[in-house]
Amino acid sequence: MRLLLDQNLSPRLCELLGDLGDTVVHVRQLGLERADDATVRAHAAAHDFAIVTKDGDFNNLAFLFGAPPKVVWIRLGNCSTADIERTLRTHRATIAAFTEDSKSAVLILE
Repeated sequence: MRLLLDQNLSPRLCELLGDLGDTVVHVRQLGLERADDATVRAHAAAHDFAIVTKDGDFNNLAFLFGAPPKVVWIRLGNCSTADIERTLRTHRATIAAFTEDSKSAVLILE
């Protein structure tokens, strides 16, 4: 599973989730921290990443253009990095199945 964390998520999540054996990269690590959504989306699609975000804009783009890339939209409101980590760990199997499903474009985690 290859996950690209959006700017609105902490880069610390890459370390915190490192034990899962998945590829978890933050946009900052790729020099995309100031990139617009279309650029991040294009990079994710070209490199087989699913975008993990708290931003509804990627949901809207997925609705308009479909996948790739796939979008994992975390809708927890104002929450801590620990809450995000826990949510991603709890839903790891669901996220893995979602990334393999050729028909789905957005996974909403609440």
